[in-house]
Parts: sequence; structure tokens; C-alpha cells
Amino acid sequence: MAKGGLSRVSLIFACGTALFSDGYANGVIGQVNTLLKRVYGTDAVTAHNYSTIVSSLLFAGTVVGMLTFGYLSDKLGRKFGMMTATGIVAFFSALSAASSGANHSLHGLLTMLSVCRFMLGIGVGAEYPCGSVAASEQSEGEGIKKGTQNRWFALATNSMIDFGFVISSFVPLVLVWIFGENHLRAAWRLSLGLGVVPALAVLIWRLQMDEPAHYKKNAMVRGKTPYWLVIKRYWMPFSGIALTWFIYDFVTYPFGIYSSTVVDNITNNNDSLSVVFGWATVINLFYIPGTIGGAFVVDYLGPKWCMITGLLSQAVIGFIMSGAYTHLVDHIGAFAVVYGIFLSLGELGPGNCLGMLAAKTGPTAVRGQFYGIAAAIGKIGAFVGTWAFPPMIDAFGGADTNRGNTGPFWVGSGLAVLSAIITFFFFMIKPLDQDGMAEEDRLFREYLEANG
Repeated sequence: MAKGGLSRVSLIFACGTALFSDGYANGVIGQVNTLLKRVYGTDAVTAHNYSTIVSSLLFAGTVVGMLTFGYLSDKLGRKFGMMTATGIVAFFSALSAASSGANHSLHGLLTMLSVCRFMLGIGVGAEYPCGSVAASEQSEGEGIKKGTQNRWFALATNSMIDFGFVISSFVPLVLVWIFGENHLRAAWRLSLGLGVVPALAVLIWRLQMDEPAHYKKNAMVRGKTPYWLVIKRYWMPFSGIALTWFIYDFVTYPFGIYSSTVVDNITNNNDSLSVVFGWATVINLFYIPGTIGGAFVVDYLGPKWCMITGLLSQAVIGFIMSGAYTHLVDHIGAFAVVYGIFLSLGELGPGNCLGMLAAKTGPTAVRGQFYGIAAAIGKIGAFVGTWAFPPMIDAFGGADTNRGNTGPFWVGSGLAVLSAIITFFFFMIKPLDQDGMAEEDRLFREYLEANG
């Protein structure tokens, strides 16, 4: 690659790589919850309803960050939003690690940790409409070869999130190896505190950045944004992206419950932290082939067709898992592999493409808000799905029955087909061409001029 191209790719990754620390911050809390229960006792931790509270607060913080910084990134600049988001993630990762209660009370510790997670969620949510949007704008322009623009965007954003999830399982595993299971206080605090390292590294990387050329040329920093005209022009593609993102997160987040099922079966319910964290790392590794392979496929198929391909392929695997469940669970290794393929295809399709579609469909003037609101609706889908799946499993017969375990796969696969239909038939999500954002900005200016 030419020096200019390498420099431009470096800018794309400077914008998007912070999502690694966001993936880490989101993923590590599951391992930290396990460590907290070992240190302070399961009953003591669950008595404070901590797991539900911290999940809800992190969700709320993420939505606040997406909505607030979607607006700020359009009005104050992508760089302002990215620097602020990274600073929030670094500061509250450190503060989370230092959490403590008055007189060393457990309730005070969990309360402080919950507040820190809410604030951390704001930083995590802010990164999406700031870093991802800036990465999309950097992916078009001089130095980036046509036919590779979508690839670099996917590798710099969704792939970074997935790598963050992998490392979020691996770091606690290494810390348990180092400190042993008799010194878990150090392990859980360092697991949270090490989230500072990637955030600060990206912060330094971003210091010398300038605003993307797209933003400098087409932003509406001064004057009123004609929101009614924006709604009339973009409500259909926005509705399609937001709805499919809601469905995707509604299915994807609750399916995390099956990773624990796989681990319990493979390890015969072994409670060794090394075994539990080791297999959690393996499960998260299944995301990587999908996101990296999808990054190279998306420039050939285009985001729309790549997403449809991933959704339909995932639906087929889900139906196979539902129909062959009784046979697969007798060979848990086979179940783990098929389940991993199911997860991987989700990354190849909507995992890589939803953010790409959201970042590249709207005009530069409202791109941060377009992306932030769509992503927030997706996050609401994750929250609804997390609460909806347990009653769904009970309705199918409970987690101890084959119907209870296969029911969610039937539902998830059916919703994947529905998402593919929305993407294809409703004309809500249009194909994106190389350099399509520049063309959309031109058409948007003409649209505004035609409407006074």
C-alpha cells in the first residue's frame, strides 16, 4: 500500500479503534461479576440486586451517550466527541477499579461501581456516533482505493469491538493465573482498571487528528438544521436500519445465555475460574472469523447484500440447531462449533453492516444524529430481548426441556428472516456505492436548495 494510503488507513483506525476499549468495557463486567460473587459470596452480591442494576445502568448510560453525542458530534465536531468519549471511558474505567464503600461496606462498593458503570456507559455510547461516523468519513477520499472502503471501516469498528470482547475474557483469565483463586480482589480490580490502557493509547493517537474532510465541507455547525426536510427525505432508510438493528440486538444479546450452557456442558459444570474464563474466551473467539471474513466480503457484495446473506445464513444454521438439538447436545463439541458458526454469521452480516449502513446512508450534516438514534434503538432492542427471552424460554417449557432450549433458536432464526425481508423488499435500506457519501451530500444540498 502506498504511503498516503497507509496514512489514510491509519486515520480510519484512529477513529474506530477506541471501540476496542468499549468492547472490553462491555464484556469484562460479566467476568468481574463472577469474581465478585467468589470474593463476597453469591448471596451477598445478589441480595443487593446488583447484576440487574448494573446491567440496566450501563444500558441507560450507553443510550444517553449515543443520543447526546450524536447531536454534539454534528454540532461541535467529530474530534471533540471522540476525545471526550475516550476520556470518559479511561477515567471511569480507573474509577471503577478503585470502587469502595464507606467503612468498606459491600453495598457502598456496589453502589459506586454501578454509578461508574453508568458514566462509563455514556463514554461507550458516545464512541458510536463519534468514532464510527468519523471512521466512515475517513474511509472515503484520497489514498483509499475504491473497492476497499467498506473493508477498512468494518475492520476498524465492528472487528475492534469483537476483539475487545475476546480480550475482556482473556485478561481476567491471565490475572487469575497470576494471582491465584485466593487473591481475587486484585484480579477483579485490575480487570476493570486495565481498560484504561487501550483508551489512553487511542487518546494519544487521536491528538494529532484533524476533522474529516467530509465534516469540514458539509457540516451544519451554524444555523438551524432543517429537521423536517431531513425526516421527509430519510425516514424510510432510517426506519429500516433502526428496525433491523432493534431486531438484531433483540436476538444477539440474549443469545449470550447459551455460551454459559455450552461451557457448563463441556466442563461438566466445573467451577474452576480458569476453566470458566478459558471457555468464555473460546466462545468469544467465534466472533472473529465472521467479522474479519465479512470485512473482505462486504466490498464485493455491498453492505445490503452482505447483510442479507449473513441474516439468511444465520437463520439456516439456527433452524438446523433447533431441529437437530437433541442430537447436538449429545456431542457438545459439535453443538459448540455449530453455535459458534451461528454467532460468526451474525457478525458477517448485520454485525458488520448495520453500523456501516447507519454511518453512510445519511448526509454529513446529521450523520451523527442519524447513527446515534439508530444505535440507541438497537440498544433498546437488546434491553427488551434480555428481559423477553427468559419468559419465552419458560413459555416453551423451561430451560430444562428441549423445547425450552430450542424455542429461542426458532424465534431468533425467524426474526433473522424478517430482517432480511425488510432489508430487501421494503426499499428501506438502499445499496451503498463506493464514495456514496460524497454523492449523498451533493444530492442533499440540491434537495435543500430546491426546498428553499
